[in-house]
Amino acid sequence: MTAAPLLVLIHGAGHDHRVWQAQSAALQQAGLDVLALDLPGHGQTPGPALAPIEALADWVLAQLPPERPLLLAGHSMGSLIALEAAARAPARCVGLALLGTVFPMRVAPALLDMARKDPDQTHRMINQWAFTLAHQAETDLCERNRQLLAAQPPASLPVDLAACNSYQGGLEAARQIRCPVLLLCAEQDKMTPLKALPPLQDALASAPRVEQQILPDSGHSMMSEAPEAVSAALLAFAQPFIQASSSPLPAPSTRQ
Repeated sequence: MTAAPLLVLIHGAGHDHRVWQAQSAALQQAGLDVLALDLPGHGQTPGPALAPIEALADWVLAQLPPERPLLLAGHSMGSLIALEAAARAPARCVGLALLGTVFPMRVAPALLDMARKDPDQTHRMINQWAFTLAHQAETDLCERNRQLLAAQPPASLPVDLAACNSYQGGLEAARQIRCPVLLLCAEQDKMTPLKALPPLQDALASAPRVEQQILPDSGHSMMSEAPEAVSAALLAFAQPFIQASSSPLPAPSTRQ
């Protein structure tokens, strides 16, 4: 009997599981079993923050039940972790959703330096780059993101950004992917822009199916700028795997 898949949500740099709050609620309501993780040094998981990306991928896989097929979904830094984890555990990963992703995922030296020296200014700069101009005017939205960034230990964000910047294995990992892939992109993303996506797309040539969906009115912070659209895209991607399962879904629960 095939077990129902577990949808694993992996947050990006400087965040924790709460960045997926809208999606976790919507997907649980739709009947999925959802696990929104806090990476080491973030949210409710003790630190220090972990690097490099390869070590984070191993950590994620170690948290997950070995008997369950996995739908891995990651945003930004989390997309690199999900990609690496899927390449390392092809027998366990049945689907891979990469949100706000590119490879390489370079971080400007000035931002790396600022993250070490001035967290508050770094958070303000991230908000300017992560949201569209229209959503920057929504002060509540930006303030919630600033509070989420500020809630993490100060040492975590520099480690996260350096991990993104130094990760070298993305294309090789992508070449090893043998499960369906969703690339969920934002048309106005200035941090992982659409124009930088082709190398990763090309490297995913051995995946049986690669879907790309572009959110027109969103930037990098797509989970808060377009929560319903992100939830709908993830649900549509997960549905065939649920239907293919011959066992009923467990009672939905979000854990971290």
